[in-house]
Amino acid sequence: MDHILTLSFLATTLGATWRLATPIIFASVGEVISERAGVLNIGLEGTMLLGAFTGFATVYATGNLPLGFLAAGAAGALAGLLFALFAITIKANQIIVGAALNLLGLGLTSFLFRTYLVQTGQGVQIVPAMDVPLLSQIPYFGTPLFRQNIVVYSTILVALGAYFLLFRTSFGLTLRAVGEHPKAVDVGGRSVALYRYAAVLIGCSLAGLGGAYLTLAHANQFVEGMTSGRGFIALAVVVFARWSPIGAFFVSLLFGMFYALQLQLQAEPSIHIPYQVLQAMPYLATIVALLLVRNRTDTPATLGVPYRKV
Repeated sequence: MDHILTLSFLATTLGATWRLATPIIFASVGEVISERAGVLNIGLEGTMLLGAFTGFATVYATGNLPLGFLAAGAAGALAGLLFALFAITIKANQIIVGAALNLLGLGLTSFLFRTYLVQTGQGVQIVPAMDVPLLSQIPYFGTPLFRQNIVVYSTILVALGAYFLLFRTSFGLTLRAVGEHPKAVDVGGRSVALYRYAAVLIGCSLAGLGGAYLTLAHANQFVEGMTSGRGFIALAVVVFARWSPIGAFFVSLLFGMFYALQLQLQAEPSIHIPYQVLQAMPYLATIVALLLVRNRTDTPATLGVPYRKV
């Protein structure tokens, strides 16, 4: 019996790990692309909130789930365009612009929600779970791991697609060169600003989709500040993963495990730990991860540095 309970606990935790890591995977993989081009966008939290609200509001108005995700990605891209205008074209400090984007996302979504949707009290349809043939029949682990919604499964394609884009295409080669030696790219006749704009737009679109996951595939309601620091955790994931999309996928799963564990342990009557301590687990893990990589030297050479022609 204890063996069965242990396997059940492990399987349930692993299934929840993947689900809870999904928004972090979207945001961190997108940020890998942005930072590989030399642009540090700490505004992921605000971008995810904008995606979460836009996706929810769109589905609430139309009942169309694909349109909701499309709108969320577009909202993320719009936030990225605003960020890029200030950080790349105007060459403002990227940290300040990102912080402003976070405040904009939090304030704007709270205002719009309270003004137009807070009185509805209604949820929306969410993406249904689906069984993976054969794999979902595996004893103990089949149902928790392979009965997820399609957005969870899509994280594999997102990570592999980002890896292929960065390391197997000429666009990705140039984009990485922009983050390391932008002057060489400029001398070669290619626009540094154009590649950085593209990287930011891709990254913010993915962050917007990560936010939409929270309202359209995880919960069925928008709550103010519902990202709860996931955008900041995604920033730590990028560093811990050494700016690799595949690494970001697996490190995000590690942080998702801490989210899953704190939920599982709160439900265990035999665990006598204050729930506040358990809720702090993902954030404590983030601090530890940053301490472990504080001396990392493989950062893109021009990360956070605006490019100015001499």
